[in-house]
Amino acid sequence: MHLSEITHPNQLHGLSIRQLQQIARQIRDKHLQTVAATGGHLGPGLGVVELTLGLYQTLDLDRDKVIWDVGHQAYPHKLITGRYSNFHTLRQKDGIAGYLKRSESRFDHFGAGHASTSISAALGMALARDAKGEKFKVVAIIGDGALTGGMALEAINHAGHLPKTNLLVVLNDNEMSISPNVGAIPRYLNKMRLSGPVQFFKDSFEEQFKQIPFVGESLSPELGRIKEGMKRLAVPKVGAVFEELGFTYMGPVDGHNLEELIATFQQAHQITGPVLVHVATIKGKGYEIAEQDQVGYHAQSPFNLTTGKAIPSSKPKPPAYSKVFAHTLVKLAEQNPKIIGITAAMATGTGLDKLQAKLPNQYIDVGIAEQHAVTLAAGLAAEGMRPVAAIYSTFLQRAYDQIIHDVCIQNLPVFFCMDRAGIVGADGPTHQGMYDIAYLRCIPNMVLMAPKDEAELQRMVVTGVNHTTGPIAMRFPRGNGYGVPLMEEGWEPLEIGKAEILRHGDDLLILGYGTMVHPAMQVAEILSEHGIETTVINARFAKPLDTELIFPLAQKIGRVVTLEEGCVMGGFGSAVAEALLDADIVVPIKRIGVPDVLVEHAEPNQSKAELGLTSPQIAEKVLQAFFNQQKSAVM
Repeated sequence: MHLSEITHPNQLHGLSIRQLQQIARQIRDKHLQTVAATGGHLGPGLGVVELTLGLYQTLDLDRDKVIWDVGHQAYPHKLITGRYSNFHTLRQKDGIAGYLKRSESRFDHFGAGHASTSISAALGMALARDAKGEKFKVVAIIGDGALTGGMALEAINHAGHLPKTNLLVVLNDNEMSISPNVGAIPRYLNKMRLSGPVQFFKDSFEEQFKQIPFVGESLSPELGRIKEGMKRLAVPKVGAVFEELGFTYMGPVDGHNLEELIATFQQAHQITGPVLVHVATIKGKGYEIAEQDQVGYHAQSPFNLTTGKAIPSSKPKPPAYSKVFAHTLVKLAEQNPKIIGITAAMATGTGLDKLQAKLPNQYIDVGIAEQHAVTLAAGLAAEGMRPVAAIYSTFLQRAYDQIIHDVCIQNLPVFFCMDRAGIVGADGPTHQGMYDIAYLRCIPNMVLMAPKDEAELQRMVVTGVNHTTGPIAMRFPRGNGYGVPLMEEGWEPLEIGKAEILRHGDDLLILGYGTMVHPAMQVAEILSEHGIETTVINARFAKPLDTELIFPLAQKIGRVVTLEEGCVMGGFGSAVAEALLDADIVVPIKRIGVPDVLVEHAEPNQSKAELGLTSPQIAEKVLQAFFNQQKSAVM
């Protein structure tokens, strides 16, 4: 059977080990060819091919539920659930999503973009099953990196308290999240990986005991207690923690041995209550380059399969915002030992790997634990340190209570640096940084800022580090800057809450925030061709607003437009509208940003065009809203 013929995972049933191994090779080939062409996550999926095939051999996927933790490890799952023919569209507009998506397939039982959620969701499904009197298996597959997330541990704690609720947790242990794992739990799992399997000890012991003449059968009532006692002597070296939490522990199992996987899963399904199967895998398995560089090949832009090298751009690109941020922070940290960079398992993504390499004592990786990262930063700030919490916008959402309760209520000077703010592209709705302006703006004591370009980002890094009277947050986008000149040192901080005028005009006032400042200037150029002269302000701060600058101009000009790359509901435009209303300045205002929709995966420029956020589209909206001009030649 060829992989292209598999449209339902139940077609795996009855295949021999040799046939499954052939399917495994085909999955890896298709996976590699696709990601090399389109870009995407590479190492996670390559590491779980046999795990997926072995598990699905033991399930009826017309009934049973499989919950994957973080869908980027589920590419093999997608390939055997009817998406082979469309897999070449991976992460492209209107194509296959890079994560699990309930609306994409009936086999995607739970959407997964953020880590550590699978056990909670699976337990919820298992409890619903039992409440309805139904019979089906529920499996959660979680990586060892995701196990560092507090939510996963909370779910394990709950599940272990339900000895009659059948739930299988598969721990995919490859010693990695994106970067190498940190902390006591991964260290404990590593010890477990080095220990021999013990689960089958119970059964072999029982069979051997029964062979003792005149003894084996007569001790049957006591046999259960004896073998449990013997098991307890063996388990402490491997699965004691999980056993004490109420799980039956099995493993470690070779995650690339199909026979061993199938046998283990078959036995796991026979056990009542929560079961944890510990599977040891190799991230990037089957592609030697990815196996050797598991961090670099967690995800890749399009690359040459033979060499593993990224396909070079046709023209040089300016430096990425994350690199400018990291370089500036390292320079400042060299001069100030109180600066501590904090990441939640995203050292390379945030650029803090540069700080780790240069100043390891001023760098902390907490694992996939954003809530802990924020409160840790609060503790550091309370003791006079200058914590810089570098967390993607989409992931900082996970620590909202800690931001309010532990940082803002106590008015502690934590500097939040939110990478991937705005439209991020191929990762889709789970990773779009749409909401940080809205969810942070409403919290007392918080200062919000966003740079118009990479040079202003440098100044804002200095501003954030120097701001010691309370919390401050800076958002910046994924991708490259504009190529403006950068400085190596001597950056001047910005005055908190002060904007700047970039262009003067009497017909329209445009307030741009962050990434929308350059489009605002382009819109002004287009409008000037229609005889409309525009004042353009780089707001710099969404909170506090520069009302001393904005109010007189709004009253004088009488037409206001706000531009932002974030949700328009409750965002920067709302801040401006509220401020004008509270000051009894009643002027027409047009708020332009991301409407109340989920932004699907696509190239950022494609998403912006679909949302009406290109400069010509914005100019068209302005003409129609304020100048009674019909659709024109604005292109």
